[in-house]
Amino acid sequence: MVDKRILLVDDEEAIIRVLTVSLKSDGYDVIPAYSGNEGLALYEQHMPPIVLTDIKMPGMDGLELLKRIKNANPDAEVIVITGHGDMDSAIEALRFGASDFINKPVRDEALSIALKRAHEKLEMKNQLRRYTNDLEHMCQIATEEVRRKSDFQDKLITSSNDAIVATDENGMIVTFNPGAEEIFGYSRLEVVRKMKFDDLYPEEIAEEFISGFRRKRDMKGGGWKEVIIINKNGKKVPVRFSGTLLYEKDSVIGSVGFFQDLREIKRLQQELVNSERLAAIGQTVARLAHYIKNILTGLKGGTYIVNIGLDKNDTDKLRTGWSMVQRNIGRISYLVMDLLTYSKEREPDYRDCYPNDIAEDVCELMEAKATENQIRLIRAFDPAIGELCMDPDAIHRCLLNFVSNAIDACLFDLELDKKWQVCVKTELFDDSAVKFVVSDNGGGMTDEVKGKLFTAFFSTKGGKGTGLGLLVTQKLVYEHGGKIDVTSEPGKGSTFTMTLPFRKKNADTAKH
Repeated sequence: MVDKRILLVDDEEAIIRVLTVSLKSDGYDVIPAYSGNEGLALYEQHMPPIVLTDIKMPGMDGLELLKRIKNANPDAEVIVITGHGDMDSAIEALRFGASDFINKPVRDEALSIALKRAHEKLEMKNQLRRYTNDLEHMCQIATEEVRRKSDFQDKLITSSNDAIVATDENGMIVTFNPGAEEIFGYSRLEVVRKMKFDDLYPEEIAEEFISGFRRKRDMKGGGWKEVIIINKNGKKVPVRFSGTLLYEKDSVIGSVGFFQDLREIKRLQQELVNSERLAAIGQTVARLAHYIKNILTGLKGGTYIVNIGLDKNDTDKLRTGWSMVQRNIGRISYLVMDLLTYSKEREPDYRDCYPNDIAEDVCELMEAKATENQIRLIRAFDPAIGELCMDPDAIHRCLLNFVSNAIDACLFDLELDKKWQVCVKTELFDDSAVKFVVSDNGGGMTDEVKGKLFTAFFSTKGGKGTGLGLLVTQKLVYEHGGKIDVTSEPGKGSTFTMTLPFRKKNADTAKH
């Protein structure tokens, strides 16, 4: 609603009377004042939006009143009335903030135009004030929202159980949350703006980030991977890691790495494995006793034939009996080795080796058995696999078990007219692991049999197997940080895939 109050100041009563009539006819509420001092007092009392004052007055003149009013309220609109020859005073009034001036005698048309301009200025000021208030309010809301989001993100990062480490575009660490302090052993004050990511990260991860910064592209893989952190105290901390570069448009502005502490999980997994292994050993004593009884029967049979050969000086019987004795001694040896391996903790023995050569040696050992039973042994080794740092003994034993089982799967196949074959394949996987794949086209397995392969000393070979082979293999693979995948289809064969991570050639074991 428009404020129609107006303060009219003039020392001539007749002019006030005439202007009051004119202004009231236009709807204004006129507050008359007959001197500058009275006008100032009434203005301070009523604070009307528009003041109409004569310049020439005794005592406080119009210019002084203008200054006082503007000092009290810079937004007040003051229109000055000047006589002929007072143009200099009118210009000075404008300089002190008057909104307009009109000459005596005051014409209704000139007064109306001056008042219209004053109201327009008042409206513009009101709009500007509203816009300013709205803008300040919007800025306040935006600032509060930014602060709220910033506080939320800060609390999210701080309260995360995972370690979060962020860097700027130069690799300098700018975020290091309590989870990172727990894993790396450094305090935030020791790290932020003082260390770069390659001062903390394992070599293989640091190289990925360095390459990513250089190429302006994200690191290979991008998913979670298990790595070993060497913390401030020199202790090894197993973690799952995932990281990425941060972009603003097409420019790299930093990086972030996430680390999940696996120490407790690894401890619980190891306890579970130990418990399951001990329980399995206790539950299968009877089965082992039965298997050992079969071996002893074979030994007795062999020694009996040897004795007959000695008594009758029959060299053929001697050879037959001694062969039986040797086979059963070998079965005892394998059984003892499997039991020792499965019952004891073992750290992988990392050495520089050639995985393809290990696979070839296994194939050579099994070639005679395969050929004897008309089974084709196929080799498919990845030439990209060179010398790597792995546990060659564990690889050899696991691979030998897989190939031996694959040949037995062909021998137990009921389709006698099938051309059996076993394929041994190696493959470089994601520049961080080697896959060893052993597949056969034997009898295959049902889902029920496949589900029991690694439990409770299960064997598909009846009295000829202990069920220890795959359990020992699984243990060796897990100790190496790898995994085993099995696929099978009855009548078509099975495929065992062993994926083992490797270290770079001549890797510094202290680093890990």
